[in-house]
Amino acid sequence: MTADDRADRPPALEERYLALPHGRVFTRSVGAGGVPLLCLHGGPGSPHDYLEALEGLADQRRVVFYDQLGCGRSDRPDNPELWTVEYFVGELAQVREQLGLERCHLFGSSWGGMLAMAAVLDGARPPLSLVLASSPASIPRWIADCNRLRAELPDDVRATLDHHEATGHTLCPEYQGAVAAFYRRHLCRLQPWPAGLERSLAGMGVQVYETMNGPNEFTTTGRLRAFDVTDRLPEIRLPTLITGGRHDECRPEHLAAMQRLIPGAELVIFEHSAHLAFAEETDRYLEVVARFLHRVEATLGGAAAAG
Repeated sequence: MTADDRADRPPALEERYLALPHGRVFTRSVGAGGVPLLCLHGGPGSPHDYLEALEGLADQRRVVFYDQLGCGRSDRPDNPELWTVEYFVGELAQVREQLGLERCHLFGSSWGGMLAMAAVLDGARPPLSLVLASSPASIPRWIADCNRLRAELPDDVRATLDHHEATGHTLCPEYQGAVAAFYRRHLCRLQPWPAGLERSLAGMGVQVYETMNGPNEFTTTGRLRAFDVTDRLPEIRLPTLITGGRHDECRPEHLAAMQRLIPGAELVIFEHSAHLAFAEETDRYLEVVARFLHRVEATLGGAAAAG
């Protein structure tokens, strides 16, 4: 078989369920070989589909996704008490163990990056590197930044948000349309939205999202509202790449502050993106991440590259 023949073959694909104590967790692996990249989705409760652009890295390594319990194709136990940072840190450890991912790179999108930071700071077996994609270290800072972005919305949009929040009618289509105006600016600026993002929204784990976050991106009333690991960022002594968009709800200034606190961390801001730069500027994003992972592996030597 020639190199061209191999290049024409689709990457290896495996989908399976893992049996965890509170239910089954759906996993998807694309590609083979290399040091695997384990991808943690955001939300909480937004299944992995919106991360599908990262499958473009599967030509050189195994790329692994999973739907955290409570969303997507994983089981959805009706148990609000379950949805805590501590639970998802433990779930991540079990996923890594069952999939044989003791040695891997860890990619976290938004909440997924918060989860990755929490796991590392909690003493989990460290990955070879971290990629933190639009992931806040401080939810209090996120809330303040989102309030500033909300204040920049058109007057009629802000009036609609204010009125429906005051009356408690946040399920009204008019209110949801006003929320969408914020999302089109600061979540994803592509028109139309990618199919993977639409699938993630359709597969949303509402109980998880509302319990941990709240009703929407700029109204954080759930258990994450006090999440803040800013003071502990210097403890993250792993090669770390931080990425974000110029129009991101996780503001570039927040990400720059994180980069200064994590020893040796790199920061790349994508000028034409909001919160989902890997979907909005896919080609450049994949190039940036691939180069970072290769640099890490070259620094660690042949044993790391062998997986």
